[in-house]
Amino acid sequence: MYEQRKQRDAILALEDGSVFKGFSFGAKVTLEGEAVFNTGMTGYQETLTDPSYFGQIVTMTAPQIGNYGVNQDDEESDGPKVAGFVVRELSPVVSNWRATGSLDEYLKSNGIPGITGVDTRAITKRIRVHGALKACISTESISEEVALKRAREWMGIVGKDFVKEVTCEKSFTWDPSGEMSKPFTVVGTNLASTFEKNTTHRLVAFDYGAKRAIYKNLRRFGFEVIVLPANATSEEAISHNPDAIFLSNGPGDPSALEYAHNTIQTLLPDYPIFGICLGHQILTHAIGADTYKLKFGHRGGNQPVKNVESEKVAITSQNHGFAADKEKLEKMGAIVTEYNLNDQTVSGMRLKNHPVFSVQYHPEASPGPNDANHLFQAFHQLVSDNKKN
Repeated sequence: MYEQRKQRDAILALEDGSVFKGFSFGAKVTLEGEAVFNTGMTGYQETLTDPSYFGQIVTMTAPQIGNYGVNQDDEESDGPKVAGFVVRELSPVVSNWRATGSLDEYLKSNGIPGITGVDTRAITKRIRVHGALKACISTESISEEVALKRAREWMGIVGKDFVKEVTCEKSFTWDPSGEMSKPFTVVGTNLASTFEKNTTHRLVAFDYGAKRAIYKNLRRFGFEVIVLPANATSEEAISHNPDAIFLSNGPGDPSALEYAHNTIQTLLPDYPIFGICLGHQILTHAIGADTYKLKFGHRGGNQPVKNVESEKVAITSQNHGFAADKEKLEKMGAIVTEYNLNDQTVSGMRLKNHPVFSVQYHPEASPGPNDANHLFQAFHQLVSDNKKN
């Protein structure tokens, strides 16, 4: 389909001078972002709509993308948040009973550029060798020189607060009836019929760019979820009389979110807290430790994590470009509970004297394995035990 064209009308330029030409799909636009790669074989729509990818041009390592189309139910937010999308081959056929449209149409309607027909292995290897790079993607047939100039002049991610671009504008209660949080079912299963709609704990969730699947899981495990904007004050959180606090995932550099660090530092002595991904990093800063930028990050649903307390290994879904400093975490009284087995970076921690824990991965998956889904139940039990004391 696209490869039959004679002219390669799309370009991806990296700040190191690398240029990749391919065929355009999606919107006709030129955008800058950080070039990263994702190793997931499925779940491209969840990746596109994950707010953690704001400001990033995502290359998929799987060779063919778009096979099963898109549908509204698989969105993790209100539309794509990536700056651009890069694939080896865009499937010319959409074949799935849930599909309501094609990936091409979806990106086009949301103003996101895509490029197909490029060597995604070469792009991935370059990122692995040189690290995540500033990049420019264009489907407007601009010159290599212009694309390289725009890539090199882009502001980058380090030190930037992207959370303010993706957080909710005002507070709201997630799915009060429980209807939106029912587990996905197909004919012959009974997950929905056994779903408990009642709630037992009230939770305040800070939205730093949360995925909907996280709220769904919290709701499924008995939490009434009250969502607050990222810049909400500790006083506003306390006004809801919560039993616990949740810190969501999100994009950008965690060190730039001083307002979030200060708010969580105030709340930390009085509430059970659970953090995921960026929430884990914000908690790291709140206790006085630090984070640092990884060379190319972890993005995909095949990241092995070992819990040193249980000796169990889980395959997890991850999406982050920063990590917590192990030595400083331990210096500030935290116990590092989990490690990424690929590079030994911190994947989880808990505090010694408070009912507080966090993980660097996504236990809700979406997409990815459900090995760590039990953490939502563990948090519910932690809150229950805290209320008894």
